[in-house]
Amino acid sequence: MAKSNVIDMLSGDKAHKQYAALPYTVRNGDVSILLVTSRETRRWIIPKGWSKKTLAPCQVAALEAFEEAGLLGEVASEPCTSFTYWKQISEKKKKYCEVDVFMFCVLGEAETWPEMFERKRSWMSLEDASLCISDPDLSTFLRGLSPGDFM
Repeated sequence: MAKSNVIDMLSGDKAHKQYAALPYTVRNGDVSILLVTSRETRRWIIPKGWSKKTLAPCQVAALEAFEEAGLLGEVASEPCTSFTYWKQISEKKKKYCEVDVFMFCVLGEAETWPEMFERKRSWMSLEDASLCISDPDLSTFLRGLSPGDFM
């Protein structure tokens, strides 16, 4: 870990805030989760983005679901979980981020969306999503869910 990152974390500065959507559908009792790839490293993640002064946290999550994956749906008003991670900003700089995650019930998928040529997206089972997602805390959270948590 770079010296400046350790200093930032130990200095008491707050983590940079992000908001994420956990996109899902339920059909015949089976839950599917949609993951997208990150732009740089192509890891499987959920749509997320930085806070915006003019939007509530859940609205940011819904906007990111559309921009990154072309998803339309209903977003929960309160987060279901949160996690932290180090975001690589440049070769020498990282930011410590805290992400609040909002359930996002997918009702439709747009034919075109802003980042459609920058990311891949994939629907997968809850179990497969927990294995593929790059963040260990989010993986643990997904493994603890059951279909009844989505209905």
